[in-house]
Amino acid sequence: MVEINANKDKFERHGGAYDRGMADSYYCRTPNPHFYVGGTKMSPIVTEENMTADEISSYYSGFEYNEELGNHKDWG
Repeated sequence: MVEINANKDKFERHGGAYDRGMADSYYCRTPNPHFYVGGTKMSPIVTEENMTADEISSYYSGFEYNEELGNHKDWG
């Protein structure tokens, strides 16, 4: 299981790397590290080439956590 061992805000902020990883997993998207400076789609996006190693790790932590939960959108 993925352990959350960093600042709580880092993982709960809507639009943050962890949140975006969880969302991409939920919608069954291919992993694509990114995050928003502020709110999702309401602020500038930061893509993988401009992310720090910690931000990329946070993205994948969110993605992997949601995969473990098996929480995916029901398209049916």
